[in-house]
Amino acid sequence: MKFGLQLGYWMAQPPAHAGELVVAAEEVGFDAVFAAESWGSDAFGPLTWWGSSTRRVRLGTSVVQMSARTPTATAMHALTLDHLSGGRAILGLGVSGPQVVEGWYGQPFAKPLHRTREYVGIVRQVLAREAPVTSHGAHYPLPYTGPGSIGLGKPLKSIVHPLRADLPIWLGAEGPRNVALTAEIADGWLAIYYAPRLAGMYNDWLDEGFARAGARRGRDDFEIAATCQVVITDDPASELDRMRWIMALYIGGMGAPELNFHAQVYRRMGYEREVDEIGRLFLSGKKAEAAAMVPDELILDTAIIGDEAHVRKQLGVWAAAGVTMLLVSVPDLAQLRLLAPLVEQ
Repeated sequence: MKFGLQLGYWMAQPPAHAGELVVAAEEVGFDAVFAAESWGSDAFGPLTWWGSSTRRVRLGTSVVQMSARTPTATAMHALTLDHLSGGRAILGLGVSGPQVVEGWYGQPFAKPLHRTREYVGIVRQVLAREAPVTSHGAHYPLPYTGPGSIGLGKPLKSIVHPLRADLPIWLGAEGPRNVALTAEIADGWLAIYYAPRLAGMYNDWLDEGFARAGARRGRDDFEIAATCQVVITDDPASELDRMRWIMALYIGGMGAPELNFHAQVYRRMGYEREVDEIGRLFLSGKKAEAAAMVPDELILDTAIIGDEAHVRKQLGVWAAAGVTMLLVSVPDLAQLRLLAPLVEQ
C-alpha cells in the first residue's frame, strides 16, 4: 500500500508545520504529497513552495476545482509544476459543488459530467502539443465566438513544450456516473469516503468505464487513491469523538440540503436515517447534537483507527478492495513517524 500525505486546504492561516511534514514524508517513503483548495488557499502554490524541498515524492492536487480556471489555465499550471519538479506532478481535478461553483466562482454548475469530459480533453490537447488547441464543446469553446467576442481569437499551441504529454490526470468522483467517467478518461480516481465493504459496488462503476470504447486505461494500470484517516493510537475513543465533529460538518454542512454529494455517499452506505438527522441538526445550528449523532461505524467505514497491529491488518483489507494509495492527513511529525513502519518502501 502506498501512502500520500494530504495537506488539504488552509483554514484561517497557513498551517505551521506543513513544510516539515512534506520533507519527513519523503524521508519515510511516502509516494506523494497532495494539496487541496476550497475558497481560500489554492492547490498549486503550496505544492510548488513546499515541494521544492523534495526530490522524489510526486506532487498532486486533490483537487483543483475546474470552475476556478479555464482548462488551458489549469494545463499551464500543471505543465509548469511538472517542469519545476522534474516530472512529478499529478493533476487531480474535481467539479466541486454548486454552492462553491455558482456562489464563489460565478459559473454555472449544470452538466458536470459533460463539463468534465470537455475540460479533460482540452487539458490533454495542451499537454500533447500536437496542434493548436481547439474545442467545439458547449462549455469551453476555443476559439471563443460567443456573446461579446470581437472575432479575433485564434487557436494556439503552448509556447512551453510540456515535459510529459502523459502527465497523469486523476479525478475526484463520488457518484456512480462520475466514477465510471473517471475510469474511462482518467489515469486515477481520487476517492473520498471510500468504504472497503462496498468495493463490489465501486468495481461495478469502474468496470463500466473501463469497458467503454476508447477507455484510456484498465484496472491493471489505473490508480485508486482513497482519502483515509489513518491514526495509530491506544485511545481510539478520543479520536472517534474528534472525528464526529468533522463528519457532522461534511455530512450536514458542506453542500446545500437538497444537493450534498458527501451526504449522498453515506446514504449509499446505508446511513440514510443518520444522514437526515445529522443534516437537520447541523443546519438548525445544533452542531454538538449533530456530531453526537455520528455513529462509530460510520467513521470506521472510511477510516483506520487503532494500535499498530490493527492498522496493519486493515491496510490489507483496503489493498484487497482495490485501493493502491491511502491519502492521509497527519497533525504533526510524531503521528507521521508512527506511520513510517507501515509505509511501502
